[in-house]
Amino acid sequence: MHSRVYSATIIGVDAHLVEVEVDLSLGMLQFFIVGLPDRAITESRQRIQTAIKNSGIRLPERKITVNLAPADLKKEGTMFDLPILVGILQAAQQIKVTADFLEETLFFGELSLDGAIRPIKGALSLAYDGIKMGKKRLIVPQENAAEAALVENIEVIGVCHVVQLMQYLRHELALIPTKTQRGSRAIQFSDRLNFSQVRGQYQAKRALQIAAAGRHNILFLGSPGSGKTMLARRLATIMPPMNFDEMLQTSKIYSVSGRLGAEGLIQDRPFCSPHHTISQAGLVGGGSFPQPGQISLAHNGILFLDELTEFKRATLEVLRQPLESKTVSIARANQTISFPASFLLMSALNPCPCGYLGDSKKACSCSAQYVQSYLQKLSGPLLDRIDLQLHIQSVDYATLKTKDESPYSSERLYQAVERAVKCQEQRFGSTSIANATMTSDQVEQYCILVPEAERLLEAAFDKLKLSMRGYHKILKVARTIADVQNSELIQAAHIQEAIMYRSLDQTLEKLKK
Repeated sequence: MHSRVYSATIIGVDAHLVEVEVDLSLGMLQFFIVGLPDRAITESRQRIQTAIKNSGIRLPERKITVNLAPADLKKEGTMFDLPILVGILQAAQQIKVTADFLEETLFFGELSLDGAIRPIKGALSLAYDGIKMGKKRLIVPQENAAEAALVENIEVIGVCHVVQLMQYLRHELALIPTKTQRGSRAIQFSDRLNFSQVRGQYQAKRALQIAAAGRHNILFLGSPGSGKTMLARRLATIMPPMNFDEMLQTSKIYSVSGRLGAEGLIQDRPFCSPHHTISQAGLVGGGSFPQPGQISLAHNGILFLDELTEFKRATLEVLRQPLESKTVSIARANQTISFPASFLLMSALNPCPCGYLGDSKKACSCSAQYVQSYLQKLSGPLLDRIDLQLHIQSVDYATLKTKDESPYSSERLYQAVERAVKCQEQRFGSTSIANATMTSDQVEQYCILVPEAERLLEAAFDKLKLSMRGYHKILKVARTIADVQNSELIQAAHIQEAIMYRSLDQTLEKLKK
């Protein structure tokens, strides 16, 4: 007696089809699972047998052989408990499901010893890729049904117990497919985090506005207490809201890592702020079965690296490739896995170990050699990938006590961000492309300078010894500044402001000497 049902395994954030073949043959009661299973799948034999017994199901004593095909594809996790159980029940003729139904359906779920069906990781990815596999239906744990139903054009059936599933497959019980409301989310301004709470620092707020408008990476250098972290944590309040496709992309990553939660959909842009003791694998992803790192969890959102120079140099250097390609590839002996990593990098650091180099209030107590060693972790190639670099000075008492009649609130800053985002959407025909991600051809096409701006950029190219990447970064930032000010052409003032944001790397080089 033989049966075949369908499931899938997740590699990276993508699902791959797996055929679960079950054969019952005469012989001593034995249970074999082949097809490159991991330890969790091998242990499913005990879970399945006990769940069958405790659900009041009696199977004939047969030799059970389960094959997970293709056999050369590594499978992991507990999601194969349910498809193996269904295959056994079908082969034992405890249920009689048509071949067409099985061909159109994917099964996922972990079994409890009493027959209850536990939730799994990655239900959203399984549903999303299930359509690409040509499947029409998913049978998943009840707790994962709302998450999987976020994907349209596929029927999602949630089940909570083996007995309930058998009744459904025998047509003794009708289960209504799960439906989940989907849609984009409007921007919401919080009283808890708002730029109006930050006194002064108008230039820093302006830089953050440009960063949010064009998705430009940004770095703040300043003494302790100058407000770097306070400003950075409010950047998310002026970021444009995610559309549904971006929500889905981000939610898939959280789903496969088991962090999605009961809401089933990530609706706000992620803000990830790992501690400086994080390892390379924790930052970019990894492990024997690679899992997303912090840069992938920040996909479509913000990665905030506070106290940048406290991170290990090798850890910082692994950011260079993801900052350019917007993906991270993790190579293992038998496979290479890619995770999306399109994030806005927000970083902050002190200029020296004591923190007061260049401060207007307090003198620095560090030697030149100590400063050079401290800043050595910031390589030129990494700084070259940061579009906006700004020195933050401490706020004086007069600014602190002066009441601003027209404060730079998040609402006010967002108005210009929204205008710039609409300009980019019209320019590129997509919300997924921003000025910071323009290709070289797009830079030449859309970054049109007036003659005075051209002359200014030419002079800066030689004086600042810009690389080709640095040259393009200035043009991209200037394009965003022009969009913020609703200007079709890039003016000299736009280029001048963009150049100002590229001068910090020169300052750091001087501090290292």
